[in-house]
Amino acid sequence: MASQSLWYYTGLPNTVIDAIEEDLDRNFSPDLKPSVVGHSPDGTGAKTKVNELNTSIRNAQNAWIPSSHWIAGFCWHYVMRANRENFLYDISHIDQESLQYTVYDSGEYYGWHSDADLSTMHTPLSEWNKAQKSIEEVQYDKIRTQNECCRKLSFSLLIADPSDYRGGNLEIYGFQDKKYIVPKQRGTIILFDSRAKHRVTKVTEGVRKSIVGWTVGPRWK
Repeated sequence: MASQSLWYYTGLPNTVIDAIEEDLDRNFSPDLKPSVVGHSPDGTGAKTKVNELNTSIRNAQNAWIPSSHWIAGFCWHYVMRANRENFLYDISHIDQESLQYTVYDSGEYYGWHSDADLSTMHTPLSEWNKAQKSIEEVQYDKIRTQNECCRKLSFSLLIADPSDYRGGNLEIYGFQDKKYIVPKQRGTIILFDSRAKHRVTKVTEGVRKSIVGWTVGPRWK
């Protein structure tokens, strides 16, 4: 399905999602940490609060998947396809060179927000990040990226079967304030403009699993 503001595909086979979930459980679940939020309240890109735990906005867990991992390459294929078919944005790479493996237990959620306004500064935690940079190098790269690039497309891949949880809807406001509710079909991948407001509603039962990421490109002109 495609529109001006979002694109999604529900045809990913269960065998592929099974392989992704097995890899996540084996290699990334041990790294799950409470999710943080970042703010850019003045619109300049300067982050006044980074790595802030704020469960009134976001209550979940996540681990980082490096862009060199095969799961990231798999997602990138669909990012490029969606961009070619629907957006035609000037994008170059995955933000922070990582994806997020995100888990919502019962009672957890993520309130309304825009990815274009958020920073999730991190130090890679996964065993896959063997060539880890120093904190100073990571911060320098982050500042340089903020000055030269911005988030343009956000994406999410649904891993959990809808029978495994209740609630946890991904809701997105598109153009003209039209609200979309993404189908809760396992293996659905969705892309949308990073400036769009969106949220994950509270999980009322079970566990919701997904992979999320952001693409960046030259700042809007």
